[in-house]
Amino acid sequence: MCGGIGSRFWPYSRTDCPKQFIDFLGTGRSLLQMSYDRILPIVPKENVIILTNAIYADKVREQLPDLTDAQILLEPARRNTAPCIAWAAYHIAAFDPEASIIVTPSDHLITREAEFERCVRAGFEFVEANDALLTLGIKPVRPETGYGYIQVDEAVSGDVHKVKTFTEKPDLELAKTFVACGEFVWNSGIFLWRARTIIAALHDNAPEVAMVFDEGADAFGTAAETAFIEQRFASCMSISIDYAVMEKARNVYVEAVSFGWNDLGTWSALYDMSPKNKDGNVTQNCQVLAYNATGNIFAVRGDKLVVVDGLTDYIVADAGDVLLICPQAHEQRIKQMVNDARLSYGDKYL
Repeated sequence: MCGGIGSRFWPYSRTDCPKQFIDFLGTGRSLLQMSYDRILPIVPKENVIILTNAIYADKVREQLPDLTDAQILLEPARRNTAPCIAWAAYHIAAFDPEASIIVTPSDHLITREAEFERCVRAGFEFVEANDALLTLGIKPVRPETGYGYIQVDEAVSGDVHKVKTFTEKPDLELAKTFVACGEFVWNSGIFLWRARTIIAALHDNAPEVAMVFDEGADAFGTAAETAFIEQRFASCMSISIDYAVMEKARNVYVEAVSFGWNDLGTWSALYDMSPKNKDGNVTQNCQVLAYNATGNIFAVRGDKLVVVDGLTDYIVADAGDVLLICPQAHEQRIKQMVNDARLSYGDKYL
């Protein structure tokens, strides 16, 4: 899935170049390219499918030149993850309804890739032997308020558990309780299932989404598919797969895993994953002179020297026409800042 805007990484992540296309870590590979590299040992190259907004078609082709146009499904409108996943499932089922599918966002960072591969292969074994919707749940390492949580029930096979409850982003005290009790994992947003299993789950739990794609059942896998999507995709309700299916279905399971995962959704997440100097400051491809300054992240584009004095735990992000200076503790407000910028200045700075 490669269609998000990444507004919490504003002003670096912009509508014309969202975070999945950016090389945040200075490795020479964007988050999308790293996600692609990570999946190749598990999924044959010809079976990889990218779903993205139509405006990013050229960026995907540029960053993943090995893929054919047939492997890049272009959404004509943003409708959240349930319609995106539904389209992928119907598309794949047209070729093989028994196909096993892994759904993964394109903007995650995973540091222990061999362990990721092991966990995914174990997950595939489970969904191929059971009528199951499986999500990968990350064993928490801290009380995190920016992630959703899954409460695990009894183990059914190895690290796979029945899901008891889903909880959206909790406040800090509740997050501390979740971590302390040991019954909760972070919701990674990575899913495994068979094509026919997720389509059945959509019919049972989100019939208004399934109905749209059922109308084009004969079009999927043919030359008529693109025209059908252009005509009907925008009519889908905008809803996440969690709300549409995962929180309702009875055959939902979670595999508790630990492979160095970070969804890299916020500046503080990037700060946590980046090397720091002796003062705990992070610099992203820029020159900084910092005095009495600790715990900051500086991300500045262009040939500009950043000089600060007396700054602690701040985000300083300069994208040329936008300068953001914000306490890391307030970064959850960045989405509101983006909305305020839109109201005040239109799309000029987005």
